[in-house]
Amino acid sequence: MLVVAIDPGVREKISVSRLVEEVDDLAAGYKIGIPFVLKYGRKGVRELRKATEHPIILDLKLADIGDVMAEILKLAASLRVNAVIAHAFVGYESALEILAETAERVGVGLILVVSMSHKGSREFIDKHVNEFVWIAKRIRAHGVVAPATRPDIIKHVRSLVEDSMKIYSPGIGVQGAEPGVALCAGADYEIVGRLITGSVNPREAVKAVRETQLRRWLKCRG
Repeated sequence: MLVVAIDPGVREKISVSRLVEEVDDLAAGYKIGIPFVLKYGRKGVRELRKATEHPIILDLKLADIGDVMAEILKLAASLRVNAVIAHAFVGYESALEILAETAERVGVGLILVVSMSHKGSREFIDKHVNEFVWIAKRIRAHGVVAPATRPDIIKHVRSLVEDSMKIYSPGIGVQGAEPGVALCAGADYEIVGRLITGSVNPREAVKAVRETQLRRWLKCRG
């Protein structure tokens, strides 16, 4: 399953709505982050919402006290996004417990970062994967983020969570992981950005990613 990450600054030749028009029937959803919001504003998020019926993940990587994160989440909900990404390292008490209560009330899914795709993740975050997964389970998060660049972490996380908790894996393409690697390790979705949005033909790029995913999936599942 493929989630397309839309990062402004990578592809400026066509509008976001045109990009979505080209790939929407092949994508499972979209991820947008702080650069998108700062460049296109709330209007841009609303336009993306109008352009697709697929889930939209707002990657804010929230990391603050509970009340602040809750207010941000309510603003996100007003834009009709389906899920928001937050960091697990802020902890449960007076932080993620409040965020989770708010998320349930406003109908927005929570996805917690338990590991990241860059090398620096090993310095701190990866040392606490088990605790972060425990928090994700405690707040009944919709899903977690685990990197395609380190399939061993995905396998470990999958062993700790129920099938109902989705694993989202970034790091495909520019960061070094190949399509399908994360799926074979136990991820539910691979998040792919620049490999698609930086292509002169995004639709063909999405097709190529999906074909590679399928080939690797069939091979690893035997």
